[in-house]
Amino acid sequence: MLCTALAAVTGADVEFVRLADLDLTDQGDLDWLWEKLVECDGLIVSTSIMSRTMAASLKLLVDRLLGPNADAAIIEQLVAVRRSGSEPVVPFRVDERVLKPRVAGFLAVGGSLTPQWKTLALPLLHTVTFSMHIAVADQVVFGGAGTPHSILLDDAALERSAQLGRNVAGQLGKAFDDVDYLGEPGLCPMCHLSVVELDGTAVACATCGSRGTLHDGGAIEWTDLTTSVISMAEKRAHAVEIQETATRHRSLAAELEAARAKVTLLTPVSPR
Repeated sequence: MLCTALAAVTGADVEFVRLADLDLTDQGDLDWLWEKLVECDGLIVSTSIMSRTMAASLKLLVDRLLGPNADAAIIEQLVAVRRSGSEPVVPFRVDERVLKPRVAGFLAVGGSLTPQWKTLALPLLHTVTFSMHIAVADQVVFGGAGTPHSILLDDAALERSAQLGRNVAGQLGKAFDDVDYLGEPGLCPMCHLSVVELDGTAVACATCGSRGTLHDGGAIEWTDLTTSVISMAEKRAHAVEIQETATRHRSLAAELEAARAKVTLLTPVSPR
C-alpha cells in the first residue's frame, strides 16, 4: 500500500524507509532517521494492524525519537531561550528544522472484516505526527487482508492508496492551517477520527483531546479545540508546564536524591 501511494506522487522526490531495516535502539540509526524526518516536506506512514493498533516498531520510533525532542512548541520556546543568550533548563535536542511545515498521510492494513479489531490504528498513528505539528491530509484503514499480500487483491484499496499519495503530494509546502483534509470525515474536527471519551454529556476526543458536549439525539457540539494536542495552543501550554516542572524539581534536587537513596534498587533479570 505504501509503495502504491508513493508511486502516485508526482512533482516531488520520493524515498522509501522501512523500519525493519533499522535498529531503533542504535543511536546512529536514530540520528539517520531523524535527519530524514526533519529534512522531508511530506510523510506517508504505513503499518500493519497488530492487536488493534499500529506495529510495535512505530511505537518504538515515537518513544525513542519523537516526543519532547520533536515537539514544535517546545523547540519554538527553546530556540527563543537560546537566542536570548540563555540555555534551556531541560536537556532536549534543539533542532529548528522541526518547525518547518510538513504534511502527512496514514495507511493501516488489518486482517479483520469488523471495525472493532482496527479501532486504535489511526489514533496511534497520530502520535507519529502531532509533536512536530505535521498536518494530516488523509488517512485510511483497510480490512480483510488476513493473509500476506492479500490486500493486493483489493483493487479499490490500491486505488485508495494511490489517491492518498496524490492527496499528500498536492499539499506539500502549505502551512499547517492551509492544508486541506481530504480523507473520510470523522466526528472530531481536529484529527477527523471518531474515537471519543464520554463523561456524562462531556465529550473528549480520545485521539487528540478536543472537548465538546453531547446533546440529545447524539449530536456533539465541539466547544474547545485548543485542548487538542494537535493545536499549537495546547502544545505551548504543555511546553510551559514542562519548563515549570523542571525548574521546580531542579530546586528540589537534594530532596529528590535523598528520596532516591531510600529506594531499594533491584538488579534486572537478564536472559544472558
